[in-house]
Amino acid sequence: MSREIFLLFILGASLSARQPNFVLIMCDDLGWADVGFNGGKHIRTPNLDKMAANGLTLSRFYAQAPVCSPTRASIVTGRHHDRTGIYTANNGHLRKGEFTIYEALSSKGYATGHFGKWHMGTLTTKVTESNRGAKSKKNFSPPWHHAVDTTFATEAKVPTYDAMWQPAGKSGSDFTSASKNGWHAIPEGGKRTLYGTHYWTGLDAMVDPESKDLLGDDSKVIVDHTLDFISKNKEQPFVAIVWFHAPHLPVVASPEDAASYDDGKTTGFQQNYYGCVTALDRAVGRLRDSLRGHGIADNTVVTFCSDNGPEGKDGAPGRQGPFRGRKRSLYEGGVRVPSLIEWPEKIKAGSTSNMATCTVDYLPTILEITGTEIPDDRPLDGISLVPLIEGKAAKRSRPLGFHIKGQAAWHDGTLKAYRGAKSKTWELYDLASDPGETKNLANEKQQRLKKMIQAWTVWKASVEASDQGKDY
Repeated sequence: MSREIFLLFILGASLSARQPNFVLIMCDDLGWADVGFNGGKHIRTPNLDKMAANGLTLSRFYAQAPVCSPTRASIVTGRHHDRTGIYTANNGHLRKGEFTIYEALSSKGYATGHFGKWHMGTLTTKVTESNRGAKSKKNFSPPWHHAVDTTFATEAKVPTYDAMWQPAGKSGSDFTSASKNGWHAIPEGGKRTLYGTHYWTGLDAMVDPESKDLLGDDSKVIVDHTLDFISKNKEQPFVAIVWFHAPHLPVVASPEDAASYDDGKTTGFQQNYYGCVTALDRAVGRLRDSLRGHGIADNTVVTFCSDNGPEGKDGAPGRQGPFRGRKRSLYEGGVRVPSLIEWPEKIKAGSTSNMATCTVDYLPTILEITGTEIPDDRPLDGISLVPLIEGKAAKRSRPLGFHIKGQAAWHDGTLKAYRGAKSKTWELYDLASDPGETKNLANEKQQRLKKMIQAWTVWKASVEASDQGKDY
């Protein structure tokens, strides 16, 4: 064998053995039925549908919490959010003692990037910013404190179009004719007032809010920065966490995207909601195309989910399909969210799983894929999904626990125990036969419910111990 052929052989072997890349995509307040791959017809999501056709659809996937910040903490730590110091939205921060996806992969030589929403602590101690900003110095916990190399992030929500500026249509006839939430893009030449949330790239490094680079669709802006990161790091393993703001209020679409949903029946609120989801879908398409353009798509794990169910009451634009409840509820509609995993080298195209899976499963899955050890014996609430990916698992190996602001739930197989925030009485549902949670089986299955409550109580004590810092 010649030296040149030998070197090519070694190079090929090293490339094929390279650790996979990870791109973890999440949107904000998207309903389970707002996507085509879950049967939604009211919003065009062709790129997400292509991703589903090429990957694995998780039809029973849960956000760990029915609101934003806690779910985010569960993704990066594999733990229930109360363990991490984040109790609900805008409450607490990701503690330095947590072992995150960023630290795990950084220890393996990965480039680490975070793009879009952060919401696991404040990003500045000097500026009155967003929901908390400098008002909460004790909650200063930016990405660069957690082994993130490249940051382009906001603390919390922004308008989904012209993100740095107050949307138009928030008062006057334009506002009321759309609906009480009917924001619109600022017309050309219209008056502009800063919204008050900013993008940050590092310590005291605020992106100029008046930069033209931040104008237009916010999902596009986020992916622009993600693609730059991928291009710079395509020769080494990387993880890019991409957390879109869409379709969190205020929902604003480009005039073209909004108009594409004007059928004479939809409100301005609906048009902007649907339009900003389609823009998000388009951004996901660009991201997937970029991976293929760089020749790294086959060895890249791309995930997609929402952080909780849709905002508003029934009748709001976001749709939750057959499920009961919406954002802020631990009924299915508040936490069962659309989800996909695409990994062409390992996942059979067009696969579907009904196994209960959750945002806490991301970190254990990544640890197993990369052969990374957690540095101590702190409890994780998630499981590795590698057996599911390999087609070797159809049932979750351990129950799923939930708790937030007095609400509680325990999923064991297809049975679900639920307790409301103001109730001492538990309900019981069989999600296999009753996904809409319409028939309470508590009286019929008293002994089974009692055992589930006991298991939840033991788990909750472990969570409280973590919250008291006993894991560090």
